Amino acid sequence: MIDKSYVATMARYNAWQNSQLTDIVTHMDHEALELDRGAFFGSILGTLNHLLWGDRIWLNRFGADVDAPELPLAQSAALTPTVAAWGAERFQVDGRLTIWADGLHNLDLAGGLTWFSGSVKTKVTRPFAECVVHMFNHQTHHRGQVHAMLTAAGQSAPVSDLFIMNTQNGR
Repeated sequence: MIDKSYVATMARYNAWQNSQLTDIVTHMDHEALELDRGAFFGSILGTLNHLLWGDRIWLNRFGADVDAPELPLAQSAALTPTVAAWGAERFQVDGRLTIWADGLHNLDLAGGLTWFSGSVKTKVTRPFAECVVHMFNHQTHHRGQVHAMLTAAGQSAPVSDLFIMNTQNGR
């Protein structure tokens, strides 16, 4: 399904996207970031928090050096109280995601992953590689929501085309 080079590329893409988002949201008013914009997780900050929450829980399940969030899914939008707190934690988690991805071997993607899902309230087993793809897809999905909310708020949303990643800032 996927190999370690895909995972490393997507980890770099994730960090690149989050860096661009950080550059934008750190210059916005706190009220603008917390304004309910009708998205599933309400606000820009709420959606960014949920995304960070999801990354932490998946990376913890994958055995990366990341603590699972203490808040349940229903409270994930409240993970951090400010964009500064979000940005600091986002930077740390992105670094750990990159380290985890760079240390991965193709064989690590084989087999299954079993965990108790709070979302469906049962034990789940899925192919490990599928879970990794899900994590990256989840990131892209919610960053797309943030992109739309930023545009609606009059902000310039970041460039999100994967092929452009290697042409900007030497990455």
